[in-house]
Amino acid sequence: NWEEIFVDASLSALPDNGRVVIIGGGPGGTACALALNHLAAELDRQVHITLLEGKEFTNERHYNQCVGVLSPPLPTLLEERLGIPFPFDLCQIEIEGYMLYSSGEQIKLNGEEEPSYAVRRVQFDDYMLESVKQHGILVFPARAVDLEFHDDCVIVYTESNPLEADVVVGAFGLDEGSASMFSRMTSYHPPQALNSLVTKYHPGPYSNTDIGAYIHAFLPSNPRIEFGAVTPKCSHLTINIAGNSVDTPLMDSFLHHPSVNQILPDLDNDTSADANNLIFFKGRFPRSLARGYYGDRYVMVGDAAGLVRAFKGKGATTAVLTGIRAAETIMKQGISAEAFHNNYRTANQDITRDLPYGRAFRLLTIFMARFGLLGPVLRAAKNSPDLQSALFDAVSAHGSYQSVLKKSLRLNTIGAVLKAILSGSR
Repeated sequence: NWEEIFVDASLSALPDNGRVVIIGGGPGGTACALALNHLAAELDRQVHITLLEGKEFTNERHYNQCVGVLSPPLPTLLEERLGIPFPFDLCQIEIEGYMLYSSGEQIKLNGEEEPSYAVRRVQFDDYMLESVKQHGILVFPARAVDLEFHDDCVIVYTESNPLEADVVVGAFGLDEGSASMFSRMTSYHPPQALNSLVTKYHPGPYSNTDIGAYIHAFLPSNPRIEFGAVTPKCSHLTINIAGNSVDTPLMDSFLHHPSVNQILPDLDNDTSADANNLIFFKGRFPRSLARGYYGDRYVMVGDAAGLVRAFKGKGATTAVLTGIRAAETIMKQGISAEAFHNNYRTANQDITRDLPYGRAFRLLTIFMARFGLLGPVLRAAKNSPDLQSALFDAVSAHGSYQSVLKKSLRLNTIGAVLKAILSGSR
């Protein structure tokens, strides 16, 4: 009994002079570091925070393969919860809405919520990492290569010096090396993932490309593409597709699809932009919750935990939010599996409870796209405010999938879709 009490005490809220190692310097890791620092000042404690990041975002030496759309409530989270200003100067385009395409139909979706902002993701990552440094938090330019868990600490082995911590935070996204490191030592198993392919297209000076301040989202019938998108930036367009097995020929097919060619010039003829020399970057993003994403002396945030929406909405925003919630649990509740279960897991129920609805919506969308049923849905939405609202929430990530499905399954909504199907079959 005495030993149980002693162990429980060692895993309580992080004590004065506690040590935290954060693996990964993206939005989740930097938010966790800043939140820990902010809470330590509030609670009048000394906390030793070390953030490991092997990439260099300054001068755009390394990139995260992300489209780079920052959604609400990210400005509020940064300013009110982390004490840093939102970098409006980095925002290239204020997103006004979405254009949704499928089965030869299209619809413009405008929302009444706070706007989203298109940025160069590498610049936002650099801003967050520099903010961490400016707050006196140690950024260690190395990768973690192995771990040891002990009763009284965690040893994090890096490419140079080993680090000792009371608790370690996994903010490494879907990095396979880091995931396998935790899988060997804990019950952690990374989330299932979709593959994505991203490219940047710089239209030439005489190009007729003008997509405005709208993200153009595509739900094609091709069974290998779950969705694609064209996102405006100041000097270029970011184009991405996602699916279980996307590759370069598939991206080429998407770029020359008739629906995509409505908003892009014929790439083969756009010699001024040298469009045939596009560079493709491959990445992944989660589509399920990770198993064992917390335990004694460790917790995962953002993509590493699989705490995202089904269609990858609000990725950076969710990473920041979960980083803050992990820091609050560490500082106020404890660093044990029980503390993370009772507090961190509970705090994230707004995300996890919506995951089954998101999976259902994803499977329904895939089914309808394959059989050409999304065209009637888009036609019906033009005269159905409820369906328009549901579609906007689905593609923008501004609303939960539970609310999206409820709006979609109302009798008036179903009636509008059936009417559109019948009128299209005549």
